[in-house]
This record gives sequence, structure tokens and C-alpha cells, in this order.
Amino acid sequence: MRYLGLDLGTKTLGVAISDPLGLIANDLTVLRHNEEYDRLILEVQKLVDEKKVEAIVLGFPKNMNNTIGERAQITLDFKEKLENTLHLPVYMQDERLTTRQAENLLIKNDTSRKKRKKVIDKVAATIILQSYLERQGK
Repeated sequence: MRYLGLDLGTKTLGVAISDPLGLIANDLTVLRHNEEYDRLILEVQKLVDEKKVEAIVLGFPKNMNNTIGERAQITLDFKEKLENTLHLPVYMQDERLTTRQAENLLIKNDTSRKKRKKVIDKVAATIILQSYLERQGK
């Protein structure tokens, strides 16, 4: 089963994809949206159709104290729109500290600050997706 991993930010959507067996996550792209969620969902739908995706894993940005804040509520609304439009299952994956993990990984690999800004969202999406796949025992 092929999964698409998503990291919804305020201006961008990091996208990752699994291999066809659903074992390994790889970064794919970053989509700019500026909170134009309907247009963003159409772009995700193109990727779903093109890559033959069967399920989506969406990062869930809970607060550190496990409460649901404004960003988490926006993400839940986005999840509902995805499900209603794409008719695919959308699984939520805790994404606390994934951006920090992505930043640390990129620094460790000696990625320049300018390049980090361009790729951090898709690296975070990859971490979100890989965490989900591992949690499922894939």
C-alpha cells in the first residue's frame, strides 16, 4: 500500500511518499499554499492520482502538553476536507518535534541554512510518514 505523508504548515505543505509496499518513506516535494486549502487539496489530489496513493498520513501538531490548539484544529479541518474530496483514509500522526528532528538531521548532513529552508518541510513529512509506518509494524 502506498502512502502520502503530509506536514501542513502555515504557508507550505511538506509531502513525502512511501514505496509501493508501504515500508520506506521518501521526501517528495513542498507545495506553497498561503492558506488556500481548496487549491492545495486539488494539488494533493493530482499527486494521489499520479502516484497511485491509497492512504494519507497527516502530521497532527498537538501542543507539548497534549492539548489541541489553533494549528491542530486547522489540521483537523484540512483532514476532513481531504477525506471528503479524495475519498481516502487519512491517518493522523503526532508530529511534535518533527521539524526539530528534520533541522538536526539537515545540520548533521552539513546542509546550508538556505537549502534547509527549502527542504525542511518535506524532510519533516518524511519523518512523520516513516514514524507512522514503523508504528504500524511495516
